This record gives sequence, structure tokens and C-alpha cells, in this order.
Amino acid sequence: MPVLDSLLIVVLLLNLFVLGTSRIYAVIRAVSVQGALLGFMPLLVHEKIGIQTALLSAATVLLKGIVIPRMLMHAMREARIKREVEPFIGLLTSMVLGAVAAGVSVLAARELPLAAGHAASLVVPSALATSFTGFILLVTRLKAISQVTGFLLLENGIFIFALLLLEAMPFIVEIGVLLDLFVGIFLIGIIVEHMNREFSSLDTRHLTTLKE
Repeated sequence: MPVLDSLLIVVLLLNLFVLGTSRIYAVIRAVSVQGALLGFMPLLVHEKIGIQTALLSAATVLLKGIVIPRMLMHAMREARIKREVEPFIGLLTSMVLGAVAAGVSVLAARELPLAAGHAASLVVPSALATSFTGFILLVTRLKAISQVTGFLLLENGIFIFALLLLEAMPFIVEIGVLLDLFVGIFLIGIIVEHMNREFSSLDTRHLTTLKE
């Protein structure tokens, strides 16, 4: 699957880009491109493309590539923020961690009992590396929107891994996951707006002031 592997290489490069930039707008754009690429991958995994696979791809491109990124950009404009300031871990260190995570993912994938058709593919390494990248964003970034993008990358990794189970996993389950993600991001957007209104900042450290 050379085309699929080429798209997965782009996904891995986007992971490193997300970890290496402080501009939140660029992070959202990168996550948007990654989501759109993920939407085309179900069409490349199996030779027979049914109506369910086509609908899943269209829904993924629409939600991950267009709707959710626009919601995040709207929240960013309302909050009047442009970049991540003073993350827990520096950008260069974050990129190094992302590169190490990608290498570990490749080694880990070789040890998994995969089918012959997937053993030489980048699907599993990309899924693990993307999930690790999302986890790094979640624990090292201070802005709420940056942490939301980390959650999106974590879900993207799960989505990539689910490509191996596309035939076994019912279509309704896949669509349900996408709808849950959309609702979750919608609620997070509301929370971000209220945080900015109450604290005049999206630094999640301010949430400690809510303790009794």
C-alpha cells in the first residue's frame, strides 16, 4: 500500500511540526490537514469500497478536516490568543520526544502479532506515534486549545489503528465515535469561552483557583 504509507509519512511529519511550533493557528491547521488525510485512508485500506466506507471517509473529512478545526479557530479568535507561551517542556525537547516516540513505535510494531499484509505497513507505527504525540501535547502545553489539539491527535492515532479493523468494526460504531468527538469538541469550545471570560486567560493552571 505505497499510497497509504506515503500519507502516513506525512502524518508523522505533521506530528513533529505540531510539537515544534508555538503558533496555535499553525497547530490547528496541521491537525486539520492530518484529519483530512485520515479521511481518505479507509478508501485505500481495502480494494472493495462500499457505501459505508465512502460515508465514513466523507464524515471524517468533514468533521476532522473542516468542522472541528473551524470551531477551534473560532474559539482562538474569541480568546484572542496566537501562540503557546512557556510550555512545560520546550519545543525542541518536544520534537525530540516525538521523534523518539516514532522510533519506539516502529520497534514496538515489529513485536506485535500482525497479519502478513500489515506487518510491513506503517499503519501501526503511525497510530502509536500519533497517540504519543497527542499525549505529549496534553501534558506539556498550558493553553486549553493546545490541549484540545492534543486530544484530537490522540483520537487520530486511535482512528489510524482502527483502519486494521475496518471490516470487523461495525460502521455505526465508527460514526458514533466521530459524533462523540464532535460533541466533545463542541463542549470544550464552550468551556474555553467561559474560561477566557472568567480568567481572561486560557492557561489551565488558573483552574486551581476553583478549589475550595
